[in-house]
Amino acid sequence: MKPDFRTRSYEKEWMDDFEASGPVLEQTLRELRTINRLLGGNTVTTSGLRYWLRRRPSGKIRVLDLGCGGGDMLRVMWNWARAQKVLDRFEFSGVDANAATVAAAQKNLVDLPEVRVFQKNVFAPDFLAEGTDVATCTLFTHHLNDAEFVTLLRVLREKVQLGVIINDLHRHPLAFYSIRLLTRLFSKSPMVQNDAPLSVRRAFRAAELRALCQEAGFEKVEIRWFWAFRWQVLCIK
Repeated sequence: MKPDFRTRSYEKEWMDDFEASGPVLEQTLRELRTINRLLGGNTVTTSGLRYWLRRRPSGKIRVLDLGCGGGDMLRVMWNWARAQKVLDRFEFSGVDANAATVAAAQKNLVDLPEVRVFQKNVFAPDFLAEGTDVATCTLFTHHLNDAEFVTLLRVLREKVQLGVIINDLHRHPLAFYSIRLLTRLFSKSPMVQNDAPLSVRRAFRAAELRALCQEAGFEKVEIRWFWAFRWQVLCIK
């Protein structure tokens, strides 16, 4: 049946199984790293970090990457901060609910001992007990339904000091059919072949993102579109 792009899909992705592990997950994490690099998704997050640097011109900025997966965005942010000669301004950490994914991230970041990755469900009562300055969500929020999205953003509004960077997909037919074709041609991971097109169907229009963020209590929300079919959402306290 032809997909309906007017509304979000809530069909679960394979990656939403917190018990997923093994060779398929490992292959998936490797391919996602390549997809993000080739399709320009990394700049969406790092340009958000630049915004917070301007907002806080001195002092340390703690950054927590939610749903950090294999730790790729943590490395991207660390490398960006080093290249910009502002590494001393940041403290990076990541959280994911999947134990196998956390183990993969810790292995991938073993050369960056100052970057901490830990296992935690973001809906656990003690999540963010220590607080943070900025929360980043890269290809994470589309895994949530609308109610979960609002619930999480309400917690972040209370716990973060500066705000939230959301880097996620634009629900669009061209994005869907393009990624479906590319993954069928080049992906060796059945999880990627299933989840990548479904991620687009689960993703957002700009008006939906603004409405959800405002429902969560963020009055100042800035949204920008990036190639290829990415939204950058800055929820500003």
